[in-house]
Amino acid sequence: MCSRCEFSIGPWHARRAFLALAGVAAATPALSQVQVGKSSVARNLVPAEAIEQAGVQQYGELLAQAKAKGALAPDGHPQLQRLRGISARLVPFVGSWNSRAAQWKWQVNLIGSKQINAFCLPGGKIAFYTGILDQLKLSDDEVAMVMGHEMAHALREHARARLAKSAGTGAALSITAQLLGLGEMGNMAARAGTQLLTLKFSRGDETDADLVGLELAARAGYDPRASVSLWTKMAAASKNQGGLSFLSTHPSGTDRIRILEANIGKVDGLYRAAKRG
Repeated sequence: MCSRCEFSIGPWHARRAFLALAGVAAATPALSQVQVGKSSVARNLVPAEAIEQAGVQQYGELLAQAKAKGALAPDGHPQLQRLRGISARLVPFVGSWNSRAAQWKWQVNLIGSKQINAFCLPGGKIAFYTGILDQLKLSDDEVAMVMGHEMAHALREHARARLAKSAGTGAALSITAQLLGLGEMGNMAARAGTQLLTLKFSRGDETDADLVGLELAARAGYDPRASVSLWTKMAAASKNQGGLSFLSTHPSGTDRIRILEANIGKVDGLYRAAKRG
């Protein structure tokens, strides 16, 4: 791994909804699916397939760049095996939030970089930077909270919704899709990648990803209390290092921790049931 090889990649995110949890008993096998939010009409201006194709293409390009610089972890790397083991426990539950996600070809890779960062591109393409694991000394439960959060952005299609809110871009993509077909549409979305990678997301998007990720991790048997310890570590690292790339779009304020603390009890039954199972 090359510690000097670093990449400035903005997080991809994906769509809005809220955690539908109320009085979860320890024996509850599953929760009802979260319903589509109010931005669904605008979101439909951008076909899901186009955003997913763009995510897959750009993920491949990123991995090729990392490999060329000696920064892509080999399959046998212990930290990469650890990440893939955690993802294998999370992925079986993705269908509760996005029916398409069950057919995504989920992939996890590790990139050598001091950046404290991680992301999940549309289409289920996950990457972690070694910096977030090494500098924060994350436990498996805390890694699951990061991964669940990033997966939730993709599952809830925040990037698709954000792009659709840009009237000019959304209309252009929609017209292109109709005239040229999905294949050309995917290529166009990929060419718009610079814009997609630098999208800024709302506090609502972040809260949504926190809560959906919290439930996703709890369903997989990861302790939801780790969400608080994770963001406490993030806040401390931000103060010590004068800001982190991850926190530029994932603020770690007290409100975030307070909301997570308020919802831990709502998923604790899922977590305990998963541990028993």
